Amino acid sequence: MLKRIILMLIALYLSSAAYCLSAQTSTKKKILIVSSYHREYLWSQETNEGLCAAMLKFGYFDNSDQIPEYMNNDYIQTSKVIVKKMWMNTKKKKSAEEIASAVAKVTKAAREFKPDIIMLGDDNAAKYIGNQFLDTKIPIVFWGVNNTPVKYGLIDSIDRPGHNVTGVYQSGYYKESMELLMKIVPGIKTFAILSDDTASGRSHVKKVERLVYKKIIPLTLVETVIKNSYNKWQRRALELQGKVDAFFIAQYSGLLNEEGEYVTTEEVTDWYVNNIKVPEAAVQGQFVNQGMLCSADDSGYNQGYNAVSIVYDILEKGAKPATYPPMTPKRGALMANRRRGEILGITFTKDMGIEEYIE
Repeated sequence: MLKRIILMLIALYLSSAAYCLSAQTSTKKKILIVSSYHREYLWSQETNEGLCAAMLKFGYFDNSDQIPEYMNNDYIQTSKVIVKKMWMNTKKKKSAEEIASAVAKVTKAAREFKPDIIMLGDDNAAKYIGNQFLDTKIPIVFWGVNNTPVKYGLIDSIDRPGHNVTGVYQSGYYKESMELLMKIVPGIKTFAILSDDTASGRSHVKKVERLVYKKIIPLTLVETVIKNSYNKWQRRALELQGKVDAFFIAQYSGLLNEEGEYVTTEEVTDWYVNNIKVPEAAVQGQFVNQGMLCSADDSGYNQGYNAVSIVYDILEKGAKPATYPPMTPKRGALMANRRRGEILGITFTKDMGIEEYIE
């Protein structure tokens, strides 16, 4: 009899403990984070750093030790949240079939995970995953959408989104990047744009071309190169450097070699800085970190950080995405690469307005 009572008490204790654990888990907010790209991509690393810093700041991470745990595992359970991260890898897998497969995988995982909020990093995640959950009960916060978030039909207008979606977008500091280049290398009159044929690249190209057309960038645009073939991209860059004073680097993460394999951005930069003898401005600071001359940084860190601040307002303060205007953060630093300057024979001076040097 005593043995039976003891067994009943043990069973009752285990049942109670399991119930308490289940109750604790159910009170934690679930956050699903979807990145358009892959973990090795520098922009993804920058946005992830900002996101993690904000997660710690707003109390979603208990301590800084949880940051590497989350980044290594793409999953973490803290005292307050359960966070799951997924990568679409659309820089490398961008055919219609590959994107459809990635969307199906993320959509299935989201429905199983049952998140309280979904965060979408960059254009492809916003466009493809956002439209899967548009006008559902799940709030959506994006970051890194190029130029305007209205283009994918996820919001009605900047002032009043009107749906379950809001976030952080990249206004792009193209004008400021070119102004910095003109201060570093006075006398520039002509330039060409170099880009891969990706969604991000095409978006940047269109904005620069529009600024030239409106004479906001007061230079003559000689040619725009949009190619995914690395050989053709290289050949055209070599030919054009004898015809222009400078380049604007829009994007080069989607270049393919003759075998159809992706060329790393590091390899592209190494070739470029050793073969191109005219100066360049780049669209983002990540390219200056890799070796390009200068940029007014459209900070990935700020994109990720501000996206989490919006998540906090929605989850903790009851803000509604439909009436929460998307925002664009202040620009990052005016950056210049000292090594590239040496290669080009440039002496940097204080009056150029450079705010951050990459050594």
